[in-house]
Amino acid sequence: MESKYPEPGFYYHYKHDPTGTLGNFAYEVLNIGYHTEIKDSDEGVMVVYRPLYPEAKTYQDGKFCDLRPVTGPDGFMTPKMNGEESILRFRKVDDPEIITKLTEIRDQLYSA
Repeated sequence: MESKYPEPGFYYHYKHDPTGTLGNFAYEVLNIGYHTEIKDSDEGVMVVYRPLYPEAKTYQDGKFCDLRPVTGPDGFMTPKMNGEESILRFRKVDDPEIITKLTEIRDQLYSA
């Protein structure tokens, strides 16, 4: 059964350029959180994730995490219209070789 929430792991944003660096627009989903004032609906469910590329503002501002609603117009799980085509906003990385390399990138960016 497919979860309505993303599982922890690595994801590529639809802006990821497969011809660019491996970490461009790559993210690690860490967990799910709840907005403290909106706990009784899916509106308050947030994805906690962090970028795997040092150019990201949240990384530069102190290695912070990003938060994004799970649902809604800009939700993590909400498809994005690309012209007339509907595409996933975030796509889970399932290739073991890429996961190994993204793990190395993560460890380099976020160790100590």
